Amino acid sequence: MRDLVAGMTYLAQGQRWVGRNRRQWGFGLLPGLITLVGYATAAVVLAFWADDFVAWATPFADDWGSPWVGLFRGALMTVFFGAVLMLSTITFTAVTLLVGQPFYEALSERVDLAEGGSAAESGLPLWRELWISARESLAVLVRVAVWGVLLFALGFVPVIGQTVIPVLGFLVSGFFLAEELTAVALQRRGVPLRERLRLLRSRKLLTLGFGVPLALLFLVPFVAVFVMPGAVAGATLLVRNLMGEETPEPAGEPEQGVPQPPAHW
Repeated sequence: MRDLVAGMTYLAQGQRWVGRNRRQWGFGLLPGLITLVGYATAAVVLAFWADDFVAWATPFADDWGSPWVGLFRGALMTVFFGAVLMLSTITFTAVTLLVGQPFYEALSERVDLAEGGSAAESGLPLWRELWISARESLAVLVRVAVWGVLLFALGFVPVIGQTVIPVLGFLVSGFFLAEELTAVALQRRGVPLRERLRLLRSRKLLTLGFGVPLALLFLVPFVAVFVMPGAVAGATLLVRNLMGEETPEPAGEPEQGVPQPPAHW
């Protein structure tokens, strides 16, 4: 339970950190706003076609009497939108991080400098970092898609499909959301995707304590845009814990006269 609370604390400390560094928070809103416009458009289209999709996927229920066909398809709609929410939460983060890669990497470096006096650098050119980030994000999204299909199929199971499965969906979303956000700091440290996943699994409660509340926050319209910069800062603090890096000052309290990040800031 201690790790679970610590994960939540890192999320709060990240928001506090950007609250004390308003300029970084302001720039961090731009990638999220750009991504939000695209996702809002997709959500409208999806809501318009969702009924037809569920009806097409369940032709065997066409001859069922009322109210069973309505209840059955209504339950499937709940599961369907739950799976879509899980996928959209993860993909929104991945796309936003890709769009805002230069800023978020610099923000993560700034947190490292404030907390430890030094920051790891990948030493790679920006185009190479973007390529690695896109490739590994795609690998994560494939894993999320597999989970999404599995959870959607389990949604057909009576009772647990409408109770246990949505909860499991939030846990899966929280884990992979934490992976996407911690990737910013871990990639600078040269940690590959497979090792990142192993590292996060070794501290599941810490990871879920950070990721699940964030996944729930992302369900509130527009909140994801405003909390993304703080989420990156909090994920960097979490990485420092995972890597066993000492923090001379309490997390979230930037020092005065912090060294400035490299020139690509």
